[in-house]
Parts: sequence; C-alpha cells; structure tokens
Amino acid sequence: MESEVTRREFVKATLAASGTAAAAVGLGGAMAGAAAAEEPPAATPPAAPPAPPAQQAALPQGKIKDLSISRLLLGGNLLTHYTHSRDLRYVYDLAKHYNTREKIIETMALAEANGINTVVLQGITDVLKEYREKRGGKIQCIYGPIAPVDDGLVQYGKAVEDVIDAGVDAIYFWGVHADGLVPQGKVDVIAKAVEMAKSYGVPSGVAAHNSEVIVACEKNKVGADFYIKTLHHHNYPSATLNFDSMWCSNPEETAEIMKGVDKPWIAFKVMAAGAIPPADAFPYSYKNGADFILAGMFDFEVAEDARIAREALAGLKDRARPWRA
Repeated sequence: MESEVTRREFVKATLAASGTAAAAVGLGGAMAGAAAAEEPPAATPPAAPPAPPAQQAALPQGKIKDLSISRLLLGGNLLTHYTHSRDLRYVYDLAKHYNTREKIIETMALAEANGINTVVLQGITDVLKEYREKRGGKIQCIYGPIAPVDDGLVQYGKAVEDVIDAGVDAIYFWGVHADGLVPQGKVDVIAKAVEMAKSYGVPSGVAAHNSEVIVACEKNKVGADFYIKTLHHHNYPSATLNFDSMWCSNPEETAEIMKGVDKPWIAFKVMAAGAIPPADAFPYSYKNGADFILAGMFDFEVAEDARIAREALAGLKDRARPWRA
C-alpha cells in the first residue's frame, strides 16, 4: 500500500512540475514576443550573387567575315532540350528539367569563362537577351530560324527580322529545310534566304546533313558566307541503329568535298549526339578539315570539352584541308 501511495504522489508531483514548466515556457514566449514587438530583429541581408566562373585559357579563334569565333562553339540542342537520344525518350524530359532558364544562363557563362565565345541556337532568344543585357554576358550568337519557307519566305523573313532585333550576330539556313529543298531542285529558295539575312549586315550561312546541299550551293553560287555541315565517323555501337542515331552518312565524302570549298566550315554532330567521346571526336573533326566544332554541352562538360579542344588544336598534324577561317 505504501508503494502504491508513493506512485500516486509521484504522478501528482510529475504533473504539477509539467504544468509549472509549461507555464514558464508560455510566460517566456510571451515575454520574448513582447521584446520582439518592441525591438524588431534586423533584416536578413540578401544573399550575394554567385561569383562568375574564373577565366580559363583562351581558345584559338577564326573569322567568318568580321566575326571572330572560337574554334569550339556551344551547341544549342541540349539547351533547348532536343537531345537526339535514340529511343530513350525520357531523356528529352530529363534535359528539360535539368536545363532550366537559370541553368542555361550558367552554361553560357561557363562557356565564356572557358574561351567559347559563340553559341548556336534555334529558339530561346529571350534567355540570350537576359544573359547579355542583365547578366553582363558577351557571348555571340549564330541563329538558325526554323520558320516555314514554302510561302515565298514570308514567315521566314519575319523570323529573320525578329532574331536580328534580338541581337543575333549571324544567321544560317536550317539544315532540315536545305536537305529537303535540294532534291526538289529549289536551290533558289536557299539563295534567297541567304541574301535575306545578308541584307541585315550579318554573316549568312547554310546548314546541311547531306553533302549534296553543299555541292548544289557551290555549283549554283548561292553566296553563303559559311557552311554548317555534319561530320562524325561511324565507329560507335548505335551507328547502324537507324533510329535517330546517324547524321553524317559518308564522312570521307564530306571531308573530300569540303577540301574544295574555300568558305569556313562549322562541323556539327561531331560526337554523334553523345555517342563518340569528345577526346575522339574533336581531333577527328579538326584533322578532317573542320574550321570550327559545334558541340552540345551540359554545364559540367564545358571546361573539360574546352580543354580537349585546346589540346586537339595544339597537337594537330596532317590536316589535309587548309584553314578557311
């Protein structure tokens, strides 16, 4: 019986102590609230903006007309979430969630810090404008309008005007359009588009996946200031998959044709959309005549790709085609 009473007393004492503690906490909270009301805390200072990336070694440059361009350019496909990921369709959404507006701006800043002074885009001119006007970016832009061309270039002309107003530095005729027009014998449409861009005082080029486009443009004296043509070897597993996996069907033919072209050549799809490592792709492209390489890069790849490009250029031997830029 004695121990039972002791337990009861213990419980009562514990409850009483808890109540007292709670009251003390309540009083303390009230006092703290009163003090806060009398003397508001100092405002938290805003976080400092992130420091810009440290400037790395410069990349060699060449010229297209009066435009000085690094021999490695930042590609726009990954920035606009067009990944060419074969049948792995989820990768498109993955790129979209990773390359947000802010991440695109970070990537362009990293490119500049690593000596890449030009980006090639289709779309997101608003992001480019923000980067330049509000973030202090200086990166140049070569732009390829994808507006329809089957209406006498009316829509295309409006697209050219819009991107000129957005401040792009050069324009090229989209390779998908060119690939389709040449077999139809409509090289004149390409020529008119090239001259349209030239009328705004910027360099004007033609892109292509098929070598026939370059041959037709040269034969018909289209007047392009530069070409953007695919180049990659076929030594990668998915080369013959025939599902969004090959963009240069005959690289040897392309290299041979470009030997006779005295205009600057920007090689693109050099890594076959990520299937060929840059340490293999970059030397191959420079050696086979490319004046510039256009490479899609995520932010974490930029510094390494720029280093590989510098080393590939420094160690370049046996280049058959003269530099055209």
